[in-house]
Amino acid sequence: MDSGGTGWGLITIIGPLLLAVVLLWARLRNRKSTPREDARTEDATRDLYDREEAARGNEDDKTA
Repeated sequence: MDSGGTGWGLITIIGPLLLAVVLLWARLRNRKSTPREDARTEDATRDLYDREEAARGNEDDKTA
């Protein structure tokens, strides 16, 4: 019994299907964020910078 063509058949059918699934998953995972999500990220970043700046100011006061 010759099953040499079976592997090639699986590669040509399953391979592209698997590639399509992976590309779809990556596209959905890296989708464009909404304006609301962008604003939330900007606010959180600004808050983090403010807290770091305040902490740095407190350290400068201690060393002076």
